[in-house]
Amino acid sequence: MTYIVNDSCIACKYTDCVEVCPVDCFYEGENMLVIHPDECIDCGVCEPECPADAIRPDTEPDTEKWVEFNRKYSELWPVIITKKDPLPGAEERDGETGKLEKYFSEAPGEGG
Repeated sequence: MTYIVNDSCIACKYTDCVEVCPVDCFYEGENMLVIHPDECIDCGVCEPECPADAIRPDTEPDTEKWVEFNRKYSELWPVIITKKDPLPGAEERDGETGKLEKYFSEAPGEGG
């Protein structure tokens, strides 16, 4: 089992989760985070830290595509271990649907 980040993170990018991760398996894109599924140790400490409820176990229905999505971008983006401010407008976009199609960027974040 692993945890994944889904599209609820897009355009919010809360980073509360990265500070509690004991194995530094979060990677930063321009407007979201992902978890490397091969590095995640399934401890679950990140899940309750996410204000957007974007972190889910891969045992939930319809998460297979998110495992591969997280794998792909964790291999392209830099690791992030330090909490940063959420994106401007994060509170307004929290809970919005269709964010993958509307806002997703493949560009890497700064990491750090």
